Amino acid sequence: MGMSDRIETAVRAALARGQGGPDTAAPAQLSGALGYACLPGGARIRPRILTAVASACGDSKPAVTDSAAAALELMHCASLAHDDLPCFDDAAVRRGKPSVHRAYDEPIAVLTGDALIILSFETLARAAAHDPMRAVGLIEILTRASGMPHGICAGQGWESETEIDLSAYHRAKTGALFVAATQMGATAAGEDPEPWTELGARIGEAFQVADDLRDAFDSEASLGKPAGQDAVHSRPNAVQELGKTGAIERLRDILAGAIASIPSCPGEAALAQMVRWQAERLTPAWAASAARV
Repeated sequence: MGMSDRIETAVRAALARGQGGPDTAAPAQLSGALGYACLPGGARIRPRILTAVASACGDSKPAVTDSAAAALELMHCASLAHDDLPCFDDAAVRRGKPSVHRAYDEPIAVLTGDALIILSFETLARAAAHDPMRAVGLIEILTRASGMPHGICAGQGWESETEIDLSAYHRAKTGALFVAATQMGATAAGEDPEPWTELGARIGEAFQVADDLRDAFDSEASLGKPAGQDAVHSRPNAVQELGKTGAIERLRDILAGAIASIPSCPGEAALAQMVRWQAERLTPAWAASAARV
């Protein structure tokens, strides 16, 4: 089974448990919204990185890796459902279709995010059947990446401050789940997660800078979500701080450093190739052209 199929299978299996079967008395709208928020998925970048790191480290317990990948993606989808709410970004579109609160309503969107967060941790708890210690490590990493003071909740919280630390904001808002991806991949394979922190941080920073560039200069049609949101919501961003050329140069520097930060491991060469592929996907074509001039 290829990586994409492997991840989709794991995500769908976790969702099926959360939605309940045909003989389960569960609220139909919320059940449907869970699937709507996660399927079809985007690029599944975070679980792909997690699985690639686990594979590079030997992937000694694939069932644990699959649970970790599914849990991380469920957490990401939960954050999108919440981010799109009127009290935050008020986004009408996500992944090229109406956001959860537009397709259903606000209460269902709030509950969808909440239920996916809980399902994420349930998925990791179930991994304890395969390896209790690895499961506990995975839960700790995802907890740290999701809450306060450095997780995605903190990232959202920075937007309510009058003075914003841009670096801390980006590390929490976007970087936290990328660091979780590399650390969880190592943990799922039974390796020390700490040496993998820098790689996740660099990929996360690159993703944020690339997202800032796309938000400023791409269209809603190409993004699959509203464009120009940083300006609308007066959010700090790399383009505002560095300018277009400076942000492009920063993106190139981060991606070069990401390759160099990969720890020594059996699958180091294959992982480096995957990071290069992700770098090509991250970089807008016009930004890559501009950077070469």
